[in-house]
Amino acid sequence: MQASGDARPTDVVIIGGCGRAGLPLGLAFAARGMTVTLYDINAEAVAKVNAAQLPFAEAHAGPLLTEAVEHGRLWATTDDASVGDAEQVIVVIGTPVDEHLNPDLDAVPQALSRCLAHLRDGQLLVLRSTVHPGVTALTEQLLTRHGLRLDVAFCPERIAEGRALTELFSLPQLVAARTATAADRAEKLFRHLTEQIVRLTPEEAELAKLFTNTWRYIKFATANQFWMMANDAGLDYQRIQHAITFEYPRAADVPLPGFAAGPCLLKDTLQLAAFHQNNFVLGHAAMLINEGLPLYLVNRLAARYDLPRLTVGLLGTAFKGGSDDPRESLAYKLRKLLTVRARAVICTDPYVVDDRLVPLPQVLAEADLLVLGSPHPEYAQLATELPIVDIWGLTRRGVRV
Repeated sequence: MQASGDARPTDVVIIGGCGRAGLPLGLAFAARGMTVTLYDINAEAVAKVNAAQLPFAEAHAGPLLTEAVEHGRLWATTDDASVGDAEQVIVVIGTPVDEHLNPDLDAVPQALSRCLAHLRDGQLLVLRSTVHPGVTALTEQLLTRHGLRLDVAFCPERIAEGRALTELFSLPQLVAARTATAADRAEKLFRHLTEQIVRLTPEEAELAKLFTNTWRYIKFATANQFWMMANDAGLDYQRIQHAITFEYPRAADVPLPGFAAGPCLLKDTLQLAAFHQNNFVLGHAAMLINEGLPLYLVNRLAARYDLPRLTVGLLGTAFKGGSDDPRESLAYKLRKLLTVRARAVICTDPYVVDDRLVPLPQVLAEADLLVLGSPHPEYAQLATELPIVDIWGLTRRGVRV
């Protein structure tokens, strides 16, 4: 563990730096020659990073981590005093909704409270987590109450998990701050990664991030509703989707169906609904469609197959294809529903670590029916005579159920 006060210089400290958003950001800065300290309360992840081992899968990250650690440009620590070691501090932590599906406005302030005593006047504090509108202002008020004079900016991450180390260098960066000085400092920081900067007010940027994720969630819900309509009519939506997207730019972004899950899309739609006094008809409709998709699928399977006599093999439990991240995956909801209806359910995944999972050969040997829970590329050309239910269209056999 790298202790605060070490002689090595630090350009930037990232709070939550060993997570799925913080670590790629740290690696990106280190790849551009900056020295980075990753502060994280997860001691296991800290130890792995300092041993140049990735705590999760991320494309292109392995060689960058090895190089950064070997050359002393990146290290991790659980020492909260480390936040005082750099002029630039970035906060990248998860901001979940609570058990009542309401936004947790205290997540960022609580994270800062752990290390508040070590922040100092003159630092640049960049909030990078997706936050409910107004959290940037709450953070500014928190610092003022404690007599701290920091430049505060909100610069949300907009990367796709698994593509962070491509998109951090290619996507425009949103930079928002209350003062020109804070905005200029944040822009200078992120120009290490990209030349394209879009400046906003903090409130504009907070909504921009929520609008971005909610737009994706609604778009996926539209595709899922289209699929249900076609499916109920006995038609193959994959053929229809191909027809309307082929060489037709105005419909080029209409996706195939699939589980709209993960740690961001539903959560940020809920945050946006809460922001507008829960008067968000489109958002709530999208939630009903996307969260109801596993039940619709199970009901269709029950009508087509004698589930009480069958062992169902669930292929993939990650929230999206090619990922090792099971957070908020609807494949687990599908598993629970199938457990009630089928004789047995056995699950596998080539990336996810879960004691309940079994190897793929065991699933193929014991299952009577296969259902694709995650569109992992390994399943695209699966050699089996078993029927495969694939609403994702991965196997190119149609998506009718």
